[in-house]
Amino acid sequence: MRVISENRCFGGVQGVYAHASAVTKCEMTFGLFLPEAAARAPVPVLWYLSGLTCSHENAMFKAGAQGWAAEQGIALVFPDTSPRGAAVADDPAYDLGQGAGFYVNATEAPWAEHFQMWDYLTEDLPEVLAEDFALDMSRQAITGHSMGGHGALTLAMALPGRFRSVSAFAPICNPCGSDWGRKQFGAYLGADEARWQAHDASLLMAARGFNGPVLVDQGGGDEFLDLLRPETLFAAAAARRQAGSFRIQPGYDHSYFFVASFIAEHVRFHGAALRG
Repeated sequence: MRVISENRCFGGVQGVYAHASAVTKCEMTFGLFLPEAAARAPVPVLWYLSGLTCSHENAMFKAGAQGWAAEQGIALVFPDTSPRGAAVADDPAYDLGQGAGFYVNATEAPWAEHFQMWDYLTEDLPEVLAEDFALDMSRQAITGHSMGGHGALTLAMALPGRFRSVSAFAPICNPCGSDWGRKQFGAYLGADEARWQAHDASLLMAARGFNGPVLVDQGGGDEFLDLLRPETLFAAAAARRQAGSFRIQPGYDHSYFFVASFIAEHVRFHGAALRG
C-alpha cells in the first residue's frame, strides 16, 4: 500500500491510499477518514459507495461527512467505483465500464478480468483495512448514493451479519427493471436474467430483507426517478413489514446538494447502530 495524501481533518486524518489488488488485477485507490478517536483505540467503520461516473473523491470532497463521523467517532471508507487503468476494459458511455462497476463480479468478456467489485469490497479491501489501520471490523455499517445506494443495499442484504445498519441516498432500487441495470447486468453478467436477481435491492428486500435498521432517502424532484424506481423498494419493504425509514424528500434532486443536506442524519443513524 502507498500513501497518496494525508490531511488533518476535524481532529483526525483524511487519507487517500492505493494498493495492488489481486482481485481486480490492477491498482485500486480509496479514501479513508480516521477520527481522532482512532489514535486511542480501533474505531467502527462506515462504508460510503459512490455512484456512476464517480471515484473515491466525489463523496470525500462533496458530502461533508467527515465532521459528523468525527462527532460519532467512526471511520469513513470511500472506495472507488470500478477498476481503472489503460489495461482495464472501458466503454465510451458514462454508465458502463470504468466509473460504472455496479458492485458486481463480472463473468463476461471483456469485463471479467478486472471488474470483480463484489469480491473487492467484501474480501480484498476489508483485508487491507484490517491489516493497516486502527479499525474495528466487527462493527461495520454501509451507505451509498445512486449506483452506490444499490451497492450498499445489496451488500447489506446479501451478507447477513456483516453490517449493523444500512442506508442509501437515491439508490437504484430495481436494476432488473431499469435501463440503469439491464444494460450493465447484460454486459457484466450475461443474458441469463436469473443471475441478475442477486443484485437487485427490491428483489432482495422481498426475499430476505435486512435484520437491522434501514434508512433510505429519495429526492422528490430527482430527475432520474424513472430509472431509480424507489416505489419498487418501498413496496417490497412494506410487504414484508421491514423495519426502517423510507422517505421522499420533496424538491430535492439527485445531486450532492441532496446528499449533503441529509448526511448528518445518516451518519448519526449509523453511529447509533455501531455503538449499540
